[in-house]
Amino acid sequence: MALAQILWVDDEIESLQSQILFLKNKGYEVVAMTNGFDAVDYVKENPVDVVLLDETMPGITGLETLAKIKEINQQVPVVLITKNETENLMDEAIGSQITDYLIKPVNPNQVLLSLKKIIDNKRLVAEKTTPAYQQQFRDLFTALNNNPDHNEWMDIYKKLVYWELEMTKSDSPEMREVLQSQKQEANVEFFKFISKNYARWLNPKTIEKPILSNTLFQFKVLPHVEKGTPTFFILLDNLRFDQWKVIQPVFAESFRILEEDSFYSILPTATQYSRNAIFSGLMPIEIEKQYPTLWKNDEEEGGKNLHEEELFHGQLKRLKRDNLKFSYTKVLNHQAGQDLVNNIHNLLNNDLNVIVYNFVDMLSHARTEMEVLKELASDEISYRSITSSWFEHSPLHQALKKIADKKINVILATDHGSVRVKTPFRVIGDKQTTTNLRYKHGRNLNYEPKDVLAFRDPKEAGLPVPTVNSSFIFAKGDGFLCYPNNYNYYANYYRNTFQHGGISMEEMIVPVIKMTRK
Repeated sequence: MALAQILWVDDEIESLQSQILFLKNKGYEVVAMTNGFDAVDYVKENPVDVVLLDETMPGITGLETLAKIKEINQQVPVVLITKNETENLMDEAIGSQITDYLIKPVNPNQVLLSLKKIIDNKRLVAEKTTPAYQQQFRDLFTALNNNPDHNEWMDIYKKLVYWELEMTKSDSPEMREVLQSQKQEANVEFFKFISKNYARWLNPKTIEKPILSNTLFQFKVLPHVEKGTPTFFILLDNLRFDQWKVIQPVFAESFRILEEDSFYSILPTATQYSRNAIFSGLMPIEIEKQYPTLWKNDEEEGGKNLHEEELFHGQLKRLKRDNLKFSYTKVLNHQAGQDLVNNIHNLLNNDLNVIVYNFVDMLSHARTEMEVLKELASDEISYRSITSSWFEHSPLHQALKKIADKKINVILATDHGSVRVKTPFRVIGDKQTTTNLRYKHGRNLNYEPKDVLAFRDPKEAGLPVPTVNSSFIFAKGDGFLCYPNNYNYYANYYRNTFQHGGISMEEMIVPVIKMTRK
C-alpha cells in the first residue's frame, strides 16, 4: 500500500520523470498532470493526500488552481513550486493557505522532506512522544515523592498538562492510560498536601504560602497597572490550565505573552467563593463580616456574585489604589459580548478595565443538563476542543483583536477550574445540606472521612458559618458527593461530567497570564 497519494501538476512534467520515479521508489503513489484544469477535475473525483503545484502554467496559474482546489477540498495540503520568490506572491500564496513552498529547480530530497513534514509529521511526533514521556515519568514520580511545596506542585501540574497535550498527538492508548493513572496518583498526593497545609496558609503569620484568590489582585495584577497604559484584566471563568494552553496560540497571534503563571483558587473552588474573594481581596468570612448585606450563603435566595464591582472598589480603597480610573464589565450572554466589541475602544481611557466573561461556566454547568453537551464534552480532549473553538469565534476574541495594536497590557486569569468526576462518594445530611456535588455544608453530615477534607469549624477554612454546627466537606480527586436516595441514578447521571468546588490540581491550580501588544 502506498504511503500517500500525490498529485503533481506542472506543464513541464516530462522533465520531472526522474523525480517522480524517485518518489515512487520511496513508496508514494504519484499522479502527474500538465495543467490546472485537469488537476481540479482530478481532485473532484479522487482522494489526494498532497498536491505539488507549479506556480506558472498556461491556462490557469498555480494560484488560480490552488483557489479552485481549496473550494473542493479545504483540508488538502498544497505545496507551491515556483521560480518566483517575490514577497507579494508569497503573501498571496500563504494567504491562500499553501502548506509549504519550494523554489525551482527542486531536487528530489527537498520534495521528499516536504512530503515527510506534511504526511509523516503526526506519526513521527507520536513515535518521539512516547519514549520522551517514559523518560520524564520517572522524574515526575520522584518529584511526587519528594514532599513538593506549593511552587513545586504548580510545576508538577504544568508538566502533567504538557504531557497530556503531547499525548493527544500520539497514537498510543497504553501511554495515555499510564499518564492518566500518574495524574490520578498526583491528585491523591495533592489532596494530602492541601489537607495538611490549607488552613495554615490562611494564617496571616504564615510566610511561605502561595498566592490565593484573595491576594491575586494585590500581587499579580495591581503591581502592573500604571497610569497612561490601560490594563485589561480578563477573568475567563472556570478555565483550567490545559484549556488555557489550547487557546494560547490564538492569543499569541495578537499579543506577546510575557508571563505564564498560576495561583491557587480558594476552597470551595466555586464561583461565589473564589470570584468574590478575587474582587474583594478578602476571604469569604471577612466579606461576610465587612459587607453583611452583600454576602449570601449557598442556600439563600438570589444571585451570589452580584456585587463584585462594589467589593473591588473596597479592595482598591484598602490598597490605596482608589485613584485608578477603572471600569467593570460582566458578560453573561452573547449580546453582552457584542456590546463589549462595540464599546472596547471607549475603555482605552481607563487605567484598569475588569472584564468578567462567563462563557466557560455556562458550558460546564450546561454540560450536566444538556444531553447534546454531554456528547460534545465527554472527556478532557473534547472539552479543550470546544473551549478552543468557542474562543476563536467569540466576541471576546473579536474585541481584543480590535485593540491589539494599542499600547495596552492584558492579564488573563480565572476563578477556578473543573474536574471530570468519576467516583461517587456517599454522603448523608439533613434537609439544610447543600446540593453541590464537589463540596457540601450542613449539620449532621455523615461521610467517609478518607473521601473528603472536612472542616468542622468553617472559620478555619476562612468561611462563614451558615448555621450553628455547620461543617464543610470537600471531595478529593475525581469524587462527587451523592445522597443514598436514588444513589445509582445520580451516580450514573453525573459520572463523567465536569464539576468544581472540591480539591484537585485541575480546580485549584489555575492560570494567570500577563500579555502585552506585539
